Amino acid sequence: MKQIVLFIFLSCCLVGCKSKNDNSKTVATTESAATQTPFIWEAANIYFLLTDRFNNGDTSNDINFERTEDTAILRGFEGGDITGITQKIEDGYFTELGINAIWFTPVVEQVHGLVNEGTGATYGYHGYWTRDWTSLDPNFGTYEELQKLVTTAHKNGIRIVMDVVLNHTGPVTSIDNFWGEEWARQEPQCTYDSYDATTICTLVRNLPDIKTESDAVVELPQFLIDKWKKEGRYETEIEELNTFFAYSGLTKTPRNYIIKWLTDYIRDLGIDAFRVDTVKHVDEESWSVLRTQADSAFETWKQNNPELVLDDNAFFMLGEVYNYNIGSGRTYDFGSKKVDYFAHGFDNLINFQFKYDATGDYEVMFATYDSILNNQLKDKSILNYATSHDDGQPFDKDRSKALETGTKLLLTPGLSQVYYGDEIARNLNIENAEGDATLRSMMPWEDLNNAATKDILEHWQKLGRFRRDHPAIGAGRHNMLQAKPYLFSRTYNKNNVEDYVIVGLDLAEGEKTISIPQTFGDGVLLRDAYSNTEATVEDGKISINTPYTIVLLEKK
Repeated sequence: MKQIVLFIFLSCCLVGCKSKNDNSKTVATTESAATQTPFIWEAANIYFLLTDRFNNGDTSNDINFERTEDTAILRGFEGGDITGITQKIEDGYFTELGINAIWFTPVVEQVHGLVNEGTGATYGYHGYWTRDWTSLDPNFGTYEELQKLVTTAHKNGIRIVMDVVLNHTGPVTSIDNFWGEEWARQEPQCTYDSYDATTICTLVRNLPDIKTESDAVVELPQFLIDKWKKEGRYETEIEELNTFFAYSGLTKTPRNYIIKWLTDYIRDLGIDAFRVDTVKHVDEESWSVLRTQADSAFETWKQNNPELVLDDNAFFMLGEVYNYNIGSGRTYDFGSKKVDYFAHGFDNLINFQFKYDATGDYEVMFATYDSILNNQLKDKSILNYATSHDDGQPFDKDRSKALETGTKLLLTPGLSQVYYGDEIARNLNIENAEGDATLRSMMPWEDLNNAATKDILEHWQKLGRFRRDHPAIGAGRHNMLQAKPYLFSRTYNKNNVEDYVIVGLDLAEGEKTISIPQTFGDGVLLRDAYSNTEATVEDGKISINTPYTIVLLEKK
């Protein structure tokens, strides 16, 4: 199916927002503006959640593989699952929040045993300790439930970002095997002071590092063969592997096996994007191979499922290059070597600088990001975040600036990452939780009964929907209109899509008069999406009376 044709002015006031294609076909999803606005990855509003910590949709899968031993606080499985995510999509939670892409932590089968890395006994609840890339962990759900999640998301105008790990297997335990010396290394441990001391080493003790740089042909580890035979799928898996290596032309190296297994989820389910874990710990050539195979898999899925294709967007790949920042432009400096990951398959890198920039002035941050994204990073993008699952020093850890966090994150150029619970100020300081566990509490849905929490959520919802409905916010050009009170515009005009908005911050409560550029001429009816108040432009100005200090102006 081809890209949606929109020869209309949107009710959400996109200025001529349209996308053309001669062989068009309307995609029926939801009634919301999210389905009318063309989806643009560079402007996406992504919701990031820990699968195990978001919502328990099926209590029958809470215990598997005899994972019943005591763990440290928040270091065991808490019950969240794939079904729980789907339920919240169906409930409209993400749509109301303005989310148009969901990134969830890995759901492949995790090691079965307990591990202690110095922060207490831990199970692989987080998804980054793979035991078998070809199976889903039953604690997270079934393959059919994952299929339903993707289908439900797409019907609601939401893309799916799958979190993938190529760098390492899960730890070795008394019941979880080492993959073997041909596949992985168990030493040395990384010292991070050079390129080799970051890539050809283990992140931490007892986290076997896949030999992604190896060209040696390897056989499958015996424990995996035995596992597949016990599960009755050995022949099928071998046949699929032989078919993949035949048509891809790749050799049977450790990384290429895993790349096959990862891209199967694209090929079979229509996954829209990968968030790639531990990027700087793998040689960059491996990422080029992953991207080539991911693109091929996405095209195969589209060809096999033309009735399910949402639009002409290509597969998208964003990466976690730990401590990369937008100020570095296209390269990451290891000291001994600089690497341009954007030239090796990545459309986007996570921006670890945002939390520092967010402590400063709006205009400085907005203008700086706009300049870099339209020069050094032209045609690429960055993902901004305020909090995350492994950043122990996030912006506003004590949640005293929940409204400010939402304003800055959702209005900054680039993609936005809403970490689950940001929108309701979920507690990040859990008593007696060690290390990153304090960042990973169960989503406190009961807090939505609290009036103060509802006010915070409403703020994030208004800004999120505005961002979702206006690609100019994340991907448009920024222009300050006046310094005090602060007023700026964002303009997007690319690939037959046009969008123009005006935003005011730190305005006076009550009656306010705002100067309007000629783009919105006299007689044009504007709507403030924050207060749902309308005003007509007269003599290059509008007068509007709202109890808020923020306006989000769009053409009615």
